[in-house]
This record gives sequence, C-alpha cells and structure tokens, in this order.
Amino acid sequence: MDGTVLVADDDRTIRTVLTQALTRAGCKVHATSSLVTLMRWVDEGKGDLVISDVVMPDGNGLDQLPKIAAARPGLPVIVISAQNTIMTAIQAAEADAYDYLPKPFDLPDLMKRAARALEVKRRAPQQARAADAGATQEAGELPLVGRTPVMQSLYRLVARVMNTQLPVLITGESGTGKSLIARAVHDFSDRRSLPFVVVSASDLEGMDGPSTVLSRAKGGTILFDEVSDLSDEAQGRIVRMLDALGDNAPRIMATSQTDLMSRMEDGQFREDLFYRLGGVTVDVPSLRERVDDIPLLAEHFLARSERDGAPLRRFGDAALELVRAYSWPGNVRQLENAVRRLVFTAAEEEISRAEVETVLGNQPAIEPLRSGGEGEKLSVSVAKHLRRYFDLHGGVLPAPGLYNRILKEVEGPLIEIALDATGGNQAKCADLLGINRNTLRKKITDLDIRVTRRRKLM
Repeated sequence: MDGTVLVADDDRTIRTVLTQALTRAGCKVHATSSLVTLMRWVDEGKGDLVISDVVMPDGNGLDQLPKIAAARPGLPVIVISAQNTIMTAIQAAEADAYDYLPKPFDLPDLMKRAARALEVKRRAPQQARAADAGATQEAGELPLVGRTPVMQSLYRLVARVMNTQLPVLITGESGTGKSLIARAVHDFSDRRSLPFVVVSASDLEGMDGPSTVLSRAKGGTILFDEVSDLSDEAQGRIVRMLDALGDNAPRIMATSQTDLMSRMEDGQFREDLFYRLGGVTVDVPSLRERVDDIPLLAEHFLARSERDGAPLRRFGDAALELVRAYSWPGNVRQLENAVRRLVFTAAEEEISRAEVETVLGNQPAIEPLRSGGEGEKLSVSVAKHLRRYFDLHGGVLPAPGLYNRILKEVEGPLIEIALDATGGNQAKCADLLGINRNTLRKKITDLDIRVTRRRKLM
C-alpha cells in the first residue's frame, strides 16, 4: 500500500495496532484521539484515507463526514464503530462513508479495505479525466480516452469542426468508437440542446421517410451510421433529402468502416453522395495505431466494472504487458469485452498473464478476409491473411491451439457451402468432400452446422 492514513479513535490500543499494521504495509500514519485534530489535518490537505471511530470524546465521527466531503471531495472515509447496530451502518452509508466496519473488526479485512480505498483514491484523478473525456457516453458505449499523439490530433480536429456547418465523415475499423466521435461532435457543439438522430435504411423507406427524419432532427444532427452498408436505393434517398435541405438544416454526419472512395471507384457507392458527405473526414485510429493507450483503456474498463458492482481487479505487470502486445483486431470494443470477462473469471484480485492468455486464446483466430483480387488462388489469400494475423501480434506468439482454431474456421464454411450445393444431401456432400459419411455427420455435430434438406436443381 502507498499513501497517508489519518486514524481517529479514542482507544489507544486500536490506534497503536492500526499505526503498526499500516506502517508495515508501507503507509504513513497520523493518529489522534480528537476529531478536532482530525479535521485540522483534513483542512490542511493531509491524508489519502481516513479511518475514524464514531463515538469520540469531542463529538460524533459520522457528523464529520459531510464536513470532510466538503473540505476534501473524494477523500475516502472508513467508519469503525462499537455501536453494532444497523442504524449505524445506514447512517454511515447515508453520509457517503467509503466503508463501515463494526468493532471488534478483523485486522486483515480492514487492511484489505484500506488498500482498496487508497487505490480508488489514487485512481480518482484518472477516472475523473476519463469521465470528463467521455461525459457524453451512455452505459455500454466506448470511452473517448487516449493520450497518444494520434488521439490528441483527433481531439484537436473534433474541436475545430464541431461548430462548423460542414458535413463530417468518420472512418475507422469496427469497434474504434466512430459513433462516439459523432456524438462528441454534437454534444460539444452549439447544437447540443437539439436532437441527435441516428438514421438506418428503414428510416428512409416510404414517401414520408426522409421528411420524418428531418422532422425528428429539428435542426440538430443526423448521423448515417455505416453509410457504406446502405443500398443504392437508400443512398439515392439520402441524396434527394440533402438536396432539399433549406433553412434550419441539421448537421449531417456519417460513419463508415470501409474506404468509401474505393467503393465509389468500384461503382458500389454513389459518387454524388460521397461528395455530399465528405466535407471533413475524421479517421479514428485502431488500437494498433495507439498502443500506449491500451493500458489506460484497460484500467478504465476495470474501474467501470468496479463502479457497476463487479469485484475489484487489477492487472499484474506480465498480464498488462500481454494485453498491450496483443493486436486487438476488434479494437476498443474487443478490449472492453475481454476485460469484462477477466473481471469475472480471474481467481484473484490481480489478473495473471495465464488468465489473459486463456481469454485471448478464445478470440477469433482469423479476421474477415479482404478481397485479394480476382483470380488469386485460395492458398495465396489464406497465406496473406495468416501472415497478417501473426504480424498483428507485434512479436508475441498467438495463444496455443492455433492449428485447431484455424482448421475449425476454414472447415465450417467449407462444409456449409458443400451442403448448400448438394441441397442438404449428406451422402452427396460426403462424396463431394471425399470423406466418410459418418465423419461428415460428426463434423456437422461438432461444428453445430444446421442442415436443411431441399431439392437442388443442378
């Protein structure tokens, strides 16, 4: 433990025991039998944690909690009391005590709680910064957290464009937080009091679809989420809607995880819509481009889980090193889900490297294949993809068991497509694949493949 603890108790034995135990644990201790002295120390800015009795010669310790909170917001107070009644516990909770223990207390338990309180106090400034940075996020959304140069550049660009009228196109891989950037642009702009409307293809359907969207926006912001996934018909509706904008027009934003210019050049995205959306392009970096932010994000997710009532967890040095070295193809969202799993599966308060390896070993072995060009052999495409998969681990080997994970991911689609081609006829499928029918049945079961029999016209 590290920090300064203020102990207030009229029992000299308790003061001595706590002073010795906390000092051995690495803390500095100031002990007193007076609430007046305790409050003087608090007002002087001393202490990272207060441990106080309730009944003292010069007053009631519970009565001091609001004064401590007013003088030193965020200073945790552990209340200890020989008044072992439920009302004492309720009063301590109502006064926002960090914790409450009845006397006689278990010293190891108190030390554990004190260590936790000091850790919360130590992380409080970082959590406050994270809360400020992500002030607009709702439960479950990704945090807008990062100190790396690429993230600082992103923040500066957002600051420059948020009060302009230019449309904003936000690009980046899946899981990077594109929608959160769009929300931040809106919430920190002069349109913050107006609606923020996320539009899907279904919202644009029908004669009144576009006009209904504009009515909902009321001059606020319209976000076309993953605009590259919209059909040509939906894209056309957006173009016509944008061309009809008049006074009190909403701010237009869009997100895309694919390169819209390449899709436009390939004829898969409308050129007129591309130029209407591309006033300012904001590119959200992947985690591989801001590796130094990974520990900060991991700590943020641990703190969020603790605030939501999950057990207190922290990463050991070796575990955090592995988290930092992993490629995170699913970006911040994947990191969040992995940390959440570790919070509930870790055996101890400190998360070990082995536990991280177990969680990462269950992550997808292969990312979605990108087109390698017409006529390219399957083996060449797979080789490129596997080489990229190894490269993304930054010099760290993937989790053991890679062979079976790769085979499973390739074997499943192969069998599914073969079954579809043979109309679900397992005898024909087995013959097509060149394997025994019983082997095929076992693989269908093991891979949880659904078989639908139908007549196939071939």
